[in-house]
Amino acid sequence: MMTDTKNVQVGFVGLGIMGQSMAGHLLKAGHPLHLFNRTRSSAEALVARGAVWHETVGAMAAASDFVISMVGYPADVEAIYLGAGGIIGSARGGTVLIDMTTSSPDLAKKIAAAAQQRGLLALDAPVSGGDIGAREARLSIMVGGDQLAFEKALPLLQLMGGNVVLQGGPGAGQHTKMCNQIVIASTMLGVCEGLAYAQRSGLDPQTVLQSIGSGAASSFALNNLGLRILKNDFAPGFFIEHFVKDMGIALSEARRMNLDLPGLTLASQLYQQLVTLGYARNGTQALFKHYES
Repeated sequence: MMTDTKNVQVGFVGLGIMGQSMAGHLLKAGHPLHLFNRTRSSAEALVARGAVWHETVGAMAAASDFVISMVGYPADVEAIYLGAGGIIGSARGGTVLIDMTTSSPDLAKKIAAAAQQRGLLALDAPVSGGDIGAREARLSIMVGGDQLAFEKALPLLQLMGGNVVLQGGPGAGQHTKMCNQIVIASTMLGVCEGLAYAQRSGLDPQTVLQSIGSGAASSFALNNLGLRILKNDFAPGFFIEHFVKDMGIALSEARRMNLDLPGLTLASQLYQQLVTLGYARNGTQALFKHYES
């Protein structure tokens, strides 16, 4: 495991809703932080606190002992890792690469194999917990890769999450995240339908939430996103467009395994309709829009 963590140079790419907070925890812990992001403006607050900006992802990788990515889509992951001037082609031997994007298990395996050929270590480590978990450093982090890479990365991962588990070899973290998203998909259906029923039956949904939020129906989705729904707050903790991407990956993997997932299929269809209606950049709780008419 790492011992002298203060001197470890950490690169970070992807400073969105969650990445901004995650990178901030690393900087607060005293790690020299190297940044690259598609838009520099998202990095300014961290640069003001002492992080170093790099003009290319390759330059960021070359300056780092660990590289962490938290970007949007599998195509983005493939571009920054495997593209010309990318992370794998630019990182020094022994660098540990940690992709925390929710992405394809097959792509995670591809990156791990390419990293190994260049003497690098790679982990797929997607997270769950949304904007709140990122801000409070209590994300659940699901890791795929070998034990050595996991042990080296663990002290860094523990700065961002309170539940860090090695699930298996390359791709296992992504498969675990698919399990997470499958559960969330049907849970969000239940939350929205339960609150819609409360409203339509003449109950006070706030009072209903007080009762069912501490019973068998209790969940993060109900108690946090349900409360946002009742406040008519559809701001993103996690973008619908990203959730649609995740569900698409899960459905593709399920088809490959000959597994029928009707709950996920329905949720995916409803969320895709919301994208068509212009809600792609709202939070996942905006599923409630289907029940308001």
